Amino acid sequence: MRGLTHRAVDAAAGLPPGSTSNVARSRAALLELALARLTELEDEHFGSLLVDPLPVDRREAMVELLAVSTHKMIGPDRRRSVARYELALEATRRPELRAVYDDIGRRYREPAAAMFAAAGTSDPARHGRQLVAFTEGLLFDAVVGAGGTPTLDDLRAAFAEYLSAVFKGGSAT
Repeated sequence: MRGLTHRAVDAAAGLPPGSTSNVARSRAALLELALARLTELEDEHFGSLLVDPLPVDRREAMVELLAVSTHKMIGPDRRRSVARYELALEATRRPELRAVYDDIGRRYREPAAAMFAAAGTSDPARHGRQLVAFTEGLLFDAVVGAGGTPTLDDLRAAFAEYLSAVFKGGSAT
């Protein structure tokens, strides 16, 4: 995070010196802008899932969507994932950033809970939180942990096993 400065942003964006300072006066404002931009990019990545959740009764499609999205985040979008973790850690030290980060997190937990609600699970809110936590664990382990990079098939198996446990072999297939 030390490398994220107004001057560095100006240089990376090819802007005249001082341009970023006109938009984000403080380091806190610069971090909030970085988090907002990262959120825009992730919204593009997850797109319709955040607006129109995939029905959970199509478990295979859900497994595929989760596996492909996660695989992209640990492969081609790995740098973005690292940046998100950097900002998450920074949010633990900055209450103003924590509020923004927590609000963004709700945008992922709520659609996940909606998918489980549509499937009639016993506790959709808890299952949605758990799905996000499970996914974050896979991402963190692959991106900054010692777990290595799982293949797309590894991720498919992980999400299929997770969803099977949540649904306990029920009718949400």
